[in-house]
Amino acid sequence: MTNEVEIGRGKRAIRAFSFDDIAVIPARRTRDPEDVNVGWQIDAYHVDVPVMAAPMDSLMSPQTAIEFGRLGGIGVLDLEGLWTRYEDPTEVFEQIRTMPEEEVTVGLQRIYAEPVKTHLIARCLEEIRAAGVTVAAALSPQHTLEYIDPVLEAGVDLLVVRGTTVSAEHVSTRVEPLNLKRFIYELDVPVIVGGVATYSAALHLMRTGAAGVLVGFGGGAAHTTRQSLGIHVPMATAVADVAAARRDYMDESGGRYVHVIADGGIGHSGDIVKAIACGADAVMLGALLARAQEAPGGGWHWGSEARHAILPRGRRVRVGTAGSLSQVMYGPATRSDGTQNIIGALKRTMATTGYNEVKDLQRVTVVVSPE
Repeated sequence: MTNEVEIGRGKRAIRAFSFDDIAVIPARRTRDPEDVNVGWQIDAYHVDVPVMAAPMDSLMSPQTAIEFGRLGGIGVLDLEGLWTRYEDPTEVFEQIRTMPEEEVTVGLQRIYAEPVKTHLIARCLEEIRAAGVTVAAALSPQHTLEYIDPVLEAGVDLLVVRGTTVSAEHVSTRVEPLNLKRFIYELDVPVIVGGVATYSAALHLMRTGAAGVLVGFGGGAAHTTRQSLGIHVPMATAVADVAAARRDYMDESGGRYVHVIADGGIGHSGDIVKAIACGADAVMLGALLARAQEAPGGGWHWGSEARHAILPRGRRVRVGTAGSLSQVMYGPATRSDGTQNIIGALKRTMATTGYNEVKDLQRVTVVVSPE
């Protein structure tokens, strides 16, 4: 049932909820946190935790993707980022970290104007593959067809097609749009695609054959889409709606399961719990992992939207450093704000609510905070 409210005599709006608006409640049965299983399998790839690292230069380099893979997650490298534009982007990162605030947008546009080089795509993917972890990489919908051949030649396990808003029916009179259904059908590599925020958009993306759908616009703390475009996604409602699309698509397709991955609005470990409670199978993290000591941003965080040459919709933000990547993931925590030992927090919530598997946590009772 659509939850509508009247915002004026001539307009009705849908009431939606963010992760801050909801919480989960304990059950009558509890478990030992060490007995719960937080593993996740998507397609043929099983990992220890249901977490993907967002394809953002501030947190993912080939080396941090490798380290994140060794810690049990899936690190996704942006194949249109600094690591595929510069032979050695070390000095470029230093420029971004030290730019005066008033120069950041123009500076990012200038730095990312350097063309992507296909030999660097190959080098990055080969480095990750040699480490023996799951190789995941991201392209924007606009440039997927342009770079897909060198990506496939280098070898990739999971391909992420990630944009601010991705639809299965993009219309353009200027360029030939990416036909996701044909593209995914002809590809031997599982594809995760998004972001989406509505039931109908998600259902259409699932029908393209995607292995997973990203819910949200990514970016989170570094995003200015609400200010610049007037678009905003209250994530609790968005995840629940897309989870409903997954259920209906399973009935429609005769049992094909598409993973729902919450991408955005996850700033603390409790938000991971809430995303799963709303129906997500996994989460894609940005700012939480940008706080790791190993993150290339050095305590600064920005996304691909911030570098757009015509209409930037993001910014560089200071997120600070919370600890090593291992400490952010597994502790021990020395602070109580939900930025360390995020997997330990997930395990404890599962134990407190009595669930043994991440998938089962989707059945937990959710309450809405009073207004």
